[in-house]
Amino acid sequence: MKNIEIKAWCRITNNKVLLNGEELQIPIKENTSWLTNIYKSLKIDYPKYFKMDKLSKSGFLASEIIMRKLNIEPLKPKPNWSIILMNNSSSLETDKEFQKTIQSPSDYFPSPSVFVYTLANIVTGEIAIRNKIIGETLFYVHQKFSAQHLYQYSLDSFSDQSIDNVLCGWVEDGDGDIDVLMFAIAESSDKNDFTIENISKLY
Repeated sequence: MKNIEIKAWCRITNNKVLLNGEELQIPIKENTSWLTNIYKSLKIDYPKYFKMDKLSKSGFLASEIIMRKLNIEPLKPKPNWSIILMNNSSSLETDKEFQKTIQSPSDYFPSPSVFVYTLANIVTGEIAIRNKIIGETLFYVHQKFSAQHLYQYSLDSFSDQSIDNVLCGWVEDGDGDIDVLMFAIAESSDKNDFTIENISKLY
């Protein structure tokens, strides 16, 4: 079995952002959402962020924090990277928003900008586009967070000999709660800390 090292990890909840276990101080501006406060604190220049739904925003921000920590250039193509994410509710929150636009025959106004996010795997696409990740991207839906499944799915990515880095994790937006745990992992010659036990401890 290959040794897999955690290069960096990020945890985002409703009121906290952790990078490798250290809390990031996020300045709070009035009348600004929590996720946008994070975005602005990072001084990101990526206008497409504002078109995303909350699921994509939260996954995008976690990936941005990780990639910056690793000093990885977004514009450089990455054929040796893949993305493996999972959650419980798929794109349900956005599905509800889209349903509001089509449920009344007398007030029928389907929104293409909302509809585009009614698939959970759009978040993997947003991250891949931003970082020019060319390897496979997969999104799984599970009843609850599972360190074992996250570990196995992520490990399976390395069966492709062209892949030696994986961005993986749990990205959930359910009932107003942001729940993100994301890792950048890579093959290692000596370190092996991407384990089911360590994933469970960090969640």
